[in-house]
Amino acid sequence: MNVYIAEFIGTAILILFGGGVVANVNLKGSLAKGADWVVIAFGWGFAVTFAIYAVGQVSGAHINPAVTLGFAFAGTFEWGMVIPYIIAQVLGAMFGAFLVWLHFMPHFKAEEDPGAKLGVFSTGPALPNYVSNFVSEIIGTFILVMGLLFIGANDFTEGLNPLIVGFLITAIGLSLGGTTGYAINPARDLGPRLAHFIMPIPGKGKSNFAYGIVPVLGPLAGGALGASVYNAIFLAEMNMFLFLAIVFTVLVLALGVFLNKSLLKGKASKLL
Repeated sequence: MNVYIAEFIGTAILILFGGGVVANVNLKGSLAKGADWVVIAFGWGFAVTFAIYAVGQVSGAHINPAVTLGFAFAGTFEWGMVIPYIIAQVLGAMFGAFLVWLHFMPHFKAEEDPGAKLGVFSTGPALPNYVSNFVSEIIGTFILVMGLLFIGANDFTEGLNPLIVGFLITAIGLSLGGTTGYAINPARDLGPRLAHFIMPIPGKGKSNFAYGIVPVLGPLAGGALGASVYNAIFLAEMNMFLFLAIVFTVLVLALGVFLNKSLLKGKASKLL
C-alpha cells in the first residue's frame, strides 16, 4: 500500500471512531446520549490505537500533521514527505467525517442544536481566549509528540505500542482536554470542519472558521516544540530547529494577542 493512501485510511479511521463517539454521546436520539467525558476520552484513545494497528506498518501512522511536522523537526522523517502526508491526512479526516454524518444522519436531522452538530466534527473553547486556547493546544500537542518519542525510546512486547499510544491520547483527554476539546491534531479539526461546511447537514449553523485557526497552528507549534525540546534535553542535540520551533510558538502566541483584540474586541482578553 502507498504510504499516502495509508495516512488517508488511518486518519479516516481516527475520525470515524473519534467523531463517532462524540456523535454517540451528544446527538438527540442516540442510545448513548448523556454519556460523559470519560467515554469520549477513551473513544478517541481507542480510535488512535486502531488507526495505528491498521496502517502503522505501512506509513508509521502519523495520522496527524503535528506529529509529521514534529518528527521532521526531530530528524526522523523526510521533509519532502511532510506536505503530501498532511494533504493525505486532511483528506482522510474529511472522508471519516462524511462517514460519521452518513452513520448518524437521522440523529443530525433530529438534533436542534447547531453547536452539538458542529461539536461532532470540530473542537471549540470552553472559554474563548485565543492566547489561552493556543497555549492549551500547544501544551497538549507538546506532550503528545514528546510522549511519542518517549514511547519510541522504550522496548515493548511486540504489538503493544499502538495500545500505549492510545493510553497517551486518553490521558491527554482526561487531564488536559476540557479547555479546548484537545484537537492536538490539525487534520482532526480542519478536515471535519471543512466537511461540516460542505455537507448538507440540516440546521447545522456556521462552521466557526474564526476559531479554526487555533486547532491548526497551536498543534503545529506544539509538535515542533515538543520534538525539538526532546532532542535538546534527552539527546543533547541543540540545533536551529529548536530556535525555529521557539520562534514559531512565539509568533503563534503573538497572533493570539492580535486576534483577542481584533475578533474578541477585548472581552475575552480580560482573562489574560
